[in-house]
Amino acid sequence: MIDQVIVVIYLIGILILGLWAGKGVSDLKQFSVAGRSFGATVIFLTLSASFIGGGFSMGNAEKVFLFGIVNIFALWGFSIKEILVATLIAPKMDKYPNALSVGDIMYENYGNFAKIVTGILSIILCAGILGAQVGAIGYIFNVFLNIPQIYGILVGCGIVIVYSTIGGMRSVVFTDIVQFFVLFIGITLTLIFGYFHVGGWSGITASVPATHFTFLGTDKTLLQFISLFLTFLLGETLIQPYVQRLFLSKKATHTAKGTFWSGVFSFPFFAITGFIGIIALTIDPDLNPNLAMPFVITEVLPIGLKGLVIAGVISIVMSSADSFLNGASVAFTHDVVKPLRSKEMDEKKELIVTRIFNIFVGILAVIIAIKIKSILDILIYSYNFWSPVMLVPLVAAILGVKANVKHFIAGASAGILGLIIWNFALDNPGGFDGLIVGVFCNFFVFFIAYFIEGKKKGVTKDKSTQKRQFGNEL
Repeated sequence: MIDQVIVVIYLIGILILGLWAGKGVSDLKQFSVAGRSFGATVIFLTLSASFIGGGFSMGNAEKVFLFGIVNIFALWGFSIKEILVATLIAPKMDKYPNALSVGDIMYENYGNFAKIVTGILSIILCAGILGAQVGAIGYIFNVFLNIPQIYGILVGCGIVIVYSTIGGMRSVVFTDIVQFFVLFIGITLTLIFGYFHVGGWSGITASVPATHFTFLGTDKTLLQFISLFLTFLLGETLIQPYVQRLFLSKKATHTAKGTFWSGVFSFPFFAITGFIGIIALTIDPDLNPNLAMPFVITEVLPIGLKGLVIAGVISIVMSSADSFLNGASVAFTHDVVKPLRSKEMDEKKELIVTRIFNIFVGILAVIIAIKIKSILDILIYSYNFWSPVMLVPLVAAILGVKANVKHFIAGASAGILGLIIWNFALDNPGGFDGLIVGVFCNFFVFFIAYFIEGKKKGVTKDKSTQKRQFGNEL
């Protein structure tokens, strides 16, 4: 009973904090990037809280339970991605002082068509990943509070929808800060108590198959590991919620520092959540893998502390869910609706449309969560709607490659075709994911088209120069 009271108080507190932080939000700029008013520390906290969702915590514990610590190594692809973004991408955000979305970056190089495509794909991706977080909320409420999963989904997602609809990014950032500390303390305590509960390392090795501690784990080939590693490296790179974090400060140096430390933090955090899966396997090998983390919390923690850790697990999910909900709604209004309208929307109407769509995406995520059961599988499936199409032209634009919409269309078409042929026509040869194939197809075709057009322009320029020289000689 004490634990349930702690959880209820925490949920009410998060709702009140979110509503308080969102007071005074009156336009889309405040709703999407909170007026660019934050420094490196806040960016580190909110970015870390946003990516550590149900997939990278409960989903990681699930996969380590099944296959071993190979999943931790694969997830470090995401960690390396964060450090690469901090080093190569974040310092260039000064080029976009008025940007609110990924679509704004794409518009600079590729125009309105690319911006609209970016918005549509951002919505699909964010809705899918949000579905993973919402599904995790259902598991948490079911296991800890004995509430049917569907009602847990409705309660948890409902709270997120309310404060994110009212306060946008300001509410998201302020709640993320609290949620980060609660989740980090809670998950760390779970591993420590679990470790001693099973008798330490000797108890673990006596119960867990030795293959779980090998580099490739159970039933994984090197090719499958490389595929999974690259999927996490590329799958969420520069998606809408993370790019919005790159716009939270007026100084790119703050953004770069916050992103870098977020990447560094993710290395030990993924190890912690993964080893909770090992603890679960040690206690009960017949457990439903999806329940690995909630089961350990229930089994090893004392009353009172258990309530705090349950709040931490809820924080994991909510802090990610609100980010993707906000990302989808901003992408809809700013990248899809505005470019398609012949008349400009005033600020008030723009904010109303964004808030309405925020509610709609939340409902869509509930449906996704009910239909697909594996949290991490939802994430990986969602990546297919982003990386093969968007990653190459987006990075090229940020790094200063002067490509155009024809190059974007050529690369995107190749990426989609490569993904479809590899995943569906060839059925994933060797277990290598088509997402990676799609990204490489996009890369080669994009730059082939870019260099061919550049060469043609060079030839045309040379001929024009020759004609002018010949005329002068005459």
